[in-house]
Amino acid sequence: MTDQMMNEEQKRQLRNQRTFSFRLNLFFFATFVLFSVLIVRLATLQFVDSPRLKEMEVRAGTKDILIPPIRGTIYDASHRKIAYSTSTQSLYFRFDKDYSKTVKGVKVNQTEAIELARKIENVFAKYGDPKLPRMTADDIVKQMDLDAKMNYGYVPRRIKSGLTKEEIAYFMQHKHDFAALDIVEDSVRNYDPDTVAVQLVGYLKKYNAASSENGGLDYYKEIDNADVPPVDRYLENEDVGYDGLELLFQNELRGKNGLKSYPVDYSGNIIGHMELTKPVKGNDIWMTIHKDVQLKTEQAIMDHIKYIRSLPRSSLDAAPHARAGYAVAMEVKTGRIVAMASQPDYDPNIWRGGKISNEDYRNFEANLANGTIREVYQKYDSETEQFKHPSSVVPLGSVMKPLSVLIGLEEKLITPNTTYSDRGSFTFGKRGYERKVSNAFSVPNGVLTPSSAIEKSSNAFMSELIGNALYMRNGKKGVDLWDRYMEQFGLGVPTGSGLQGEQPGTKEYFHEAELSAQSALVFASWGQQGKYTTLQLAQYTAMLANRGKRLKPLFVSKITDAQGKTVKKFDKPEILNEVKLKKQYWDIVERGMRKVKVSGFDDFPYPLARKTGTSQQDVGGKRVENAVFIAYAPADDPVLAVAVVVPEGGFGGRGAAPIARKIFDAYDERIGLRGKPRKPAGKRAANIAASAVHRFSRREY
Repeated sequence: MTDQMMNEEQKRQLRNQRTFSFRLNLFFFATFVLFSVLIVRLATLQFVDSPRLKEMEVRAGTKDILIPPIRGTIYDASHRKIAYSTSTQSLYFRFDKDYSKTVKGVKVNQTEAIELARKIENVFAKYGDPKLPRMTADDIVKQMDLDAKMNYGYVPRRIKSGLTKEEIAYFMQHKHDFAALDIVEDSVRNYDPDTVAVQLVGYLKKYNAASSENGGLDYYKEIDNADVPPVDRYLENEDVGYDGLELLFQNELRGKNGLKSYPVDYSGNIIGHMELTKPVKGNDIWMTIHKDVQLKTEQAIMDHIKYIRSLPRSSLDAAPHARAGYAVAMEVKTGRIVAMASQPDYDPNIWRGGKISNEDYRNFEANLANGTIREVYQKYDSETEQFKHPSSVVPLGSVMKPLSVLIGLEEKLITPNTTYSDRGSFTFGKRGYERKVSNAFSVPNGVLTPSSAIEKSSNAFMSELIGNALYMRNGKKGVDLWDRYMEQFGLGVPTGSGLQGEQPGTKEYFHEAELSAQSALVFASWGQQGKYTTLQLAQYTAMLANRGKRLKPLFVSKITDAQGKTVKKFDKPEILNEVKLKKQYWDIVERGMRKVKVSGFDDFPYPLARKTGTSQQDVGGKRVENAVFIAYAPADDPVLAVAVVVPEGGFGGRGAAPIARKIFDAYDERIGLRGKPRKPAGKRAANIAASAVHRFSRREY
């Protein structure tokens, strides 16, 4: 029994020893693994994460404030500033309370803000620039926008830019009295007060508004603002391009942020001197627009509209409902746009600060958009009245006829030797459902050739020999064939300008073809089945002039950096597509265009190819006539193509052509249609429209 007990004790001790040895080994192994992990981690921290951690350490000991970049300058072709930025110190009001909160009928927070405005008024009166108009408390309250009429609730309100050193010092020293105010280094965008091509140049908005889901642009919504270096990060209150060239060249104009770094202690208190990294100024862009030509274009439009509105209703040239005009001048060989006018315009300096009041927006809404590239309606007393009038995008009318003849020749519908007896009208359609197309005033033109059909602007010729003939040969497929020609000449497709909001026009012949392909082609042949922009018309005219090359419109000739070094040049024309036709066909079209009757060009010193158009349009239950005109000169060596549209302007040769004459003169005087500037012809050029307006040809259409 005793021996058995001893054996059990020995076995127990042996098991304990084995368990102890196992635990001891497990302990040593775990300790080894733990120390190995620690060693690896320390090595990682030392050799891999060290730079990042050091950067975090620096950040923890500094306070960084980003400074918005200074935007680049936009120059015209003659090196004059059209849009430029100035750096300044601005006073901002933080909108960090609910200023609509009411207690017993009183907006308590607004009362507090109004009292703050009175204090600010006193500071401005004492320390502000005495040469500038003083801001009253009412002015300051308006800038505070307490009812959030101009800004979202959280957006800081800019009270005043261009603070004096004394104003800055006072606000900084009395920070406890002005806790809701911040002084921010700011950039203010200034625009030429002469309002030079304002819709093309565009305007700025605050980044937080431009990138908002409600009403912002996709361009800014798609920016990953969090995962970029600080110098490239967009600031919430930064001004950014929102339309025109300001948007198209946003990346080039913007520049890079600056940085103020302050050393701080653990409580966030500044404990040392600031380190400043200055912002980098954006690049400058140099427009192809020439200020002198542009301003004369704008003035010509407004003067002529005023004239045709003032005529007695009995006058054949009266256009009492004309309110707006659009013109584009494009160099035939380069594609450069030297003038682009959408009139009336507005003063873009209302956008200073990247915002606009609701009142200003309502006043200028009809003039903000560029009517030469998109549909724009003029402002009327009611929306009902507004839609009784055409927009800026109208049918071409008879300016389509040169292209119709080219299509007819190329498709062998007519030949260079075709003759046609024009009886003043053409009737088509099934018996009992006939439709009639008439010339202007149903004038019979007698025997016509393709060239004289353009000269006389024969609707009957175009309808019977081209539109109807195409239908009789191709049926419904003729509409697709017509569309292909339209697109090749830039009608119904974007011009390639790259401008925000450009519209390709409206191909109404497809809609008409659902009812009758025959009528679609007949009416399209003389310009009544498609609505296009003025820029498209200018591009199309340049194609007629250079005989088939569709050039991309160029608005900028070069980009330079802050030191004036050229970063990029746009000195070569970009051909979007080319239509190759027989020289004989182009000659026929030009011969006809040289003989078109038109007002204002009797003493023009160069051979001119032109076409008038009076496009008919049913709007709001009535038919209106829009004045359309295209031309290029000198016809023997084309340099400049011009397109003019005056909605409700009446006859194209009367309501639009005199405007084009002044554009050609302006270009000739400043740049030269023969390569050298030509001296102005004195009063003759100034009075050309008035002197010619009474010579009316009933054949013009």
